[in-house]
Amino acid sequence: MENHSKTDIQKQSVHKVLAHSYSVYLILFLTGVFLDLIFNFKIFNIFFIVPMGIFFLAFGTGLIIWAQYTSLNLKVESVTKETFCKGPYCYTRTPTNFGLFFLMLGFGMIINAFFIILFAFISLVITKFIFLNKQEKILEEKYGTPYQEYKKSVKF
Repeated sequence: MENHSKTDIQKQSVHKVLAHSYSVYLILFLTGVFLDLIFNFKIFNIFFIVPMGIFFLAFGTGLIIWAQYTSLNLKVESVTKETFCKGPYCYTRTPTNFGLFFLMLGFGMIINAFFIILFAFISLVITKFIFLNKQEKILEEKYGTPYQEYKKSVKF
């Protein structure tokens, strides 16, 4: 059996929390699709909703790609507040989470699906208040003061 360091366990924990967070989006998205197929509530009759949905879909995709690219290039040898403030992480501490929200919201708007839109907001709230709080506690424990300073400077 391999001996894992505390850092390895914390790193796995962050990824595990994020995987659970992303799973909420998937489960609620599929639930929304199922309910929209059954009940077929249409909530929009306005012509600009579809282009707005396309914008949100593209924005969410771009945000996720940007966040993943930025996090791949993260250097954690000498951690400072600035270590965390790169790319979209200068604007939000959870860009992938917001990207998933915009993807789900945009798709729901494009197909005029009430439950998908509703569950996009529910997913955002669940992930923010359950999973992302856990993630931030792990990161605070792992990186200490630099992460706490980053958290103070990037509120969202």
